[in-house]
Amino acid sequence: MIRPLLGALLLAGCGAGGEEGTASLWITRDRGARVLFQGEVPAGVTVMQALRREAEVETGFGGRFVEAIDGLEGSQERDWFYFVNGVEADRGATDYRLRDGEIAWWDYRRWTGEPEIGVVVGAFPEPFLHGYDGERRPAHVRFEQPSQAGAARTLGKLIGAATVEPSQEPVPQGGNALLLVGGGKDFRARLASPRGPYTFVLAGDPARLARDPTLARFRFTGLP
Repeated sequence: MIRPLLGALLLAGCGAGGEEGTASLWITRDRGARVLFQGEVPAGVTVMQALRREAEVETGFGGRFVEAIDGLEGSQERDWFYFVNGVEADRGATDYRLRDGEIAWWDYRRWTGEPEIGVVVGAFPEPFLHGYDGERRPAHVRFEQPSQAGAARTLGKLIGAATVEPSQEPVPQGGNALLLVGGGKDFRARLASPRGPYTFVLAGDPARLARDPTLARFRFTGLP
């Protein structure tokens, strides 16, 4: 479990290190079921600095751990966790500096008895677009049924896919994959490491996601 470290002084104005542009900050609870905040922050700030710009943050243990955000406190069963581009962070929030276009997503949720998460679908089309920690792997789309080809091409353009092919064509080693399969409506993701590769599996009609790429927004798994 990664719990964020206390940030340094807030940066004023533009992001640090000459970084231009903006990043997104999301704050949710209960696995994204309730959205508490959604807005933009300057690129170049750390995840902790981004959080402190928009929320009241309480820390404990000598300032090393986030205890509460806007009064919502951690407990023995629930706590605050954060993702970058849908990938659960592997470091403290003071150690990840946001790049242009990235998403910092804090979620307050139960952690006892819950499986490891790793990566979620709720930031799609991330992490295909920006990856993690500046590392973006080539993306590939594979589809099982000929009727999915049109949606596969649309989704391929959305995520900047290097290839869009039927599922018989293997995904190149080390590449990120969006797999379109048959069956009931579902959307899930897994990863090999925070830097990827990532595999997203979309079951059902991919045209729904092609028409509305935000369909899974804030969800850990699944589709509405």
